[in-house]
Amino acid sequence: MSSKKLVAYFSCSGVTRSVAQTLADAVGGDLYEITPAQPYTNADLNWMDKSSRSTVEMKDPNSRPAIAGKVENMADYDTVFVGFPIWWYVAPTIINTFLESYDFSGKTIVPFCTSGGSGAGKTDQVLHALCPDSVDWRPCKLLNGRPSAAQLAKWVDSLHLG
Repeated sequence: MSSKKLVAYFSCSGVTRSVAQTLADAVGGDLYEITPAQPYTNADLNWMDKSSRSTVEMKDPNSRPAIAGKVENMADYDTVFVGFPIWWYVAPTIINTFLESYDFSGKTIVPFCTSGGSGAGKTDQVLHALCPDSVDWRPCKLLNGRPSAAQLAKWVDSLHLG
């Protein structure tokens, strides 16, 4: 029996969305967009502005932006891929909200990210700490450059997810 997979992602510019769609196709998984309850504007995303919404959220470790909607059938999934852009060397805080919104006990979580220039930084440590000990956490994978479905399938096969 193969496991049921979910590809959940947060994307502002469409880069992570594109990778998530290709990944969902490659693994035969369902796709879910993590949508903020209050959408981000271009001004909100201006990381050069110290008072922009994204900058303020990322400076506050307790920031948990609200998510519009939810995965109704999370219990059905064995493996959850979680995709996001890298902001300030970690995942946007809305990913913290997502991980704290469900019981992932006994599930496999596979984070993946896109980045305009930086690596994944301390993403794994920050996000893994938000999950129960029973989660099978896999290392965050940086997926830049529009990977093909074949490239993504090869990566996923290397994870031996079952």
